[in-house]
Amino acid sequence: MRRIDRRLGLLFCIFCLVFSFAIARSFWLQGVRGGALRAEARDQQVTRVTIPGQRGRVLDRTGKVLAASEDAADVIATPYQVKNPARTALKLHDILGEPTTDLANALSDRSSGFAYLARKVDPAIASRVEKLHTEGISTVPTTRRLYPQGELASQVIGAVGTENQGLTGLEHSENSVLGGANGEQDVVHDALGRPLRMETVSPASVGEDIQTTIDAAIQDKTEQALSEAARHYQAKGATAIVMNPNTGEVLAMANWPGFDPSDLADASSEELENRATGFTYEPGSTFKAFTVASALDDHVVTPNSSFYLPSEIHVYDRTIGEAEPRPPETLTTAQILAQSSNVGAITIGLREGADRFSQWINRFGFGRPTGLDFPGEERGIVPARDDYSGSTMGNLPIGQGLAVTPMQMATAYSAIADGGILRRPTLIKSVGGQPVEQNTDPHRVISARTAAQLRRMLEGVLEPGGTASSVSVPGYVLAGKTGTAQKVENGTYSDTDYVASFVGFAPAQRPKLLVAVVVDQPLYVHFGGAVAAPVFGQIASFALPYLGISPR
Repeated sequence: MRRIDRRLGLLFCIFCLVFSFAIARSFWLQGVRGGALRAEARDQQVTRVTIPGQRGRVLDRTGKVLAASEDAADVIATPYQVKNPARTALKLHDILGEPTTDLANALSDRSSGFAYLARKVDPAIASRVEKLHTEGISTVPTTRRLYPQGELASQVIGAVGTENQGLTGLEHSENSVLGGANGEQDVVHDALGRPLRMETVSPASVGEDIQTTIDAAIQDKTEQALSEAARHYQAKGATAIVMNPNTGEVLAMANWPGFDPSDLADASSEELENRATGFTYEPGSTFKAFTVASALDDHVVTPNSSFYLPSEIHVYDRTIGEAEPRPPETLTTAQILAQSSNVGAITIGLREGADRFSQWINRFGFGRPTGLDFPGEERGIVPARDDYSGSTMGNLPIGQGLAVTPMQMATAYSAIADGGILRRPTLIKSVGGQPVEQNTDPHRVISARTAAQLRRMLEGVLEPGGTASSVSVPGYVLAGKTGTAQKVENGTYSDTDYVASFVGFAPAQRPKLLVAVVVDQPLYVHFGGAVAAPVFGQIASFALPYLGISPR
């Protein structure tokens, strides 16, 4: 009996020891390690994914959709739950079209609890993936950006990244308006890695629509005309701006070459650039209009003032001639502008004087951004009056020695077209359906009389004997100015590389449409009247009747 009692006591002691160990282990696991273990279990069962907010639309002035978002899905994996990565990769390749090697590598990383296999796939493709019923493979909803008009206005609209964040253009600058707030969702898996349910942690929201001032029809015609010229002359790049000079609204802002906003991988930095606001160049003869404007408004000259002009003019250490050699002749102010005389423009500039001329350059807005609601606008380069050298007044009156942007030129010319009133250009018409209050800051820079005189003088550029006499639109009187500027390379002017430009408006005396065209480094022919002015003519031929603008 005593031996049995001892055995029972020993068993009881062992039981108490095991029970005490179990209680201690339980306390350790639940009390000390409980939180960490629960977290580990949750990590194995739950994947938290970001649900991007759906972006608002970008519209043209008529409501046509330029950019929008649609439902899509991301294909995701929990790699350590995938039993046969190689076979699974082959199955997914047939559906997703992704390289089998990339899929296999992602699925073979057994240390990973999450991997993207494909982003923003069509819902129909996502459904085919779900029907595989493969352990560790699932899909989560997202959105993708669509551009229904293709490459139309691609540099203006911009593009988005894989996380639906704006990267360039209005998609970037207006990201806080367009981009809805991201949400979060937990995807709960079973032991085989199959999704059981989705739990919303925080909902995603929808961004607001932005309506631009761009007119898709005018934009399309502008891009077509610009592309034809740029390709024909094998240019390095080109841009064109179409504006309503009375309101500052930008109706088109075209660039060549363009890019596909839905595929940024193949886009170069040159293709992404909005040259209308980012390209700086010496304006050449298009700047002569402001030389004449300053002298007219200061009553230094009149349109009929007569000047005896030698073949060349000497300013300090510079000798400047005409684009085409000519004998000495007498020209009026109006003829100097129509025939784009370098000697004549410099003569007028010297009569105006450096102090006043410097003030007029600033008055027209050169040397600072126009204020257009678009990111990364360049300010150009304008020498301060204190930095003028002896030859500066031989350069500036003919558009050399300073750098401008196409948008600055279009904006400054709009003051001539709009009776002497300079205003900020605008690109955004409404946000979320509510009109944007336009702070165009209209202010007078020249008198209405001076503006009218200039418009009449600029008609001569497109009349017989003018530098763009071959350009016309039946029924309309046009006005404008050509520009042919040598590019600066290593501190000297190139003999082969030029920028050809034209800025014009119509109808000449009551302008409702303004167009600026800039072509960078055209080959074979480099004159603004031959390269850029015909583009203006094509755009005006379409836009004037399209907008219902009467000839008078």
